[in-house]
Amino acid sequence: MKTLQRLFAAALLVVCAALAVMAWPYQAAFSYEPVGPRAYPLLLLALMSLALLYMLLRPAAIVHSEDEPALDRHSLGKIAACVGLLLVFAGLFEPLGFILSSLLIGVPMARLYGGRWLPALVVIPLATIGLYVLFDRVMDVPLPMGLLDVLEN
Repeated sequence: MKTLQRLFAAALLVVCAALAVMAWPYQAAFSYEPVGPRAYPLLLLALMSLALLYMLLRPAAIVHSEDEPALDRHSLGKIAACVGLLLVFAGLFEPLGFILSSLLIGVPMARLYGGRWLPALVVIPLATIGLYVLFDRVMDVPLPMGLLDVLEN
């Protein structure tokens, strides 16, 4: 098992390096963000590479405990539903905007992973609006408003 985990980490490390080489020369004609469009993927690739280096060099294999769910039909169904919800989110992100698409996907995602109705209906809108304010107003990273565009001015 240890060898298989290390091979997996090494293969993903090679993929990260290839993606970093592809992302490094990217320059956009204009940029919405103060740091530019290539900083985000490069930062994610750097963090992922650090984690993969740890996986590659750690002395012992990861041992699965009894607390981890088995990869059975139920778990695979949850994963498929999660991927489906994320694809719907990606498709609705521009037309509906960040806030509405996050509200529409956030509650089913919370319910999918065991969240109760009341906390999901309270926390998801607060988190969505908080993240919108953080990105759009504080960090100056514009997010689409979509159908709520009339409220912006």
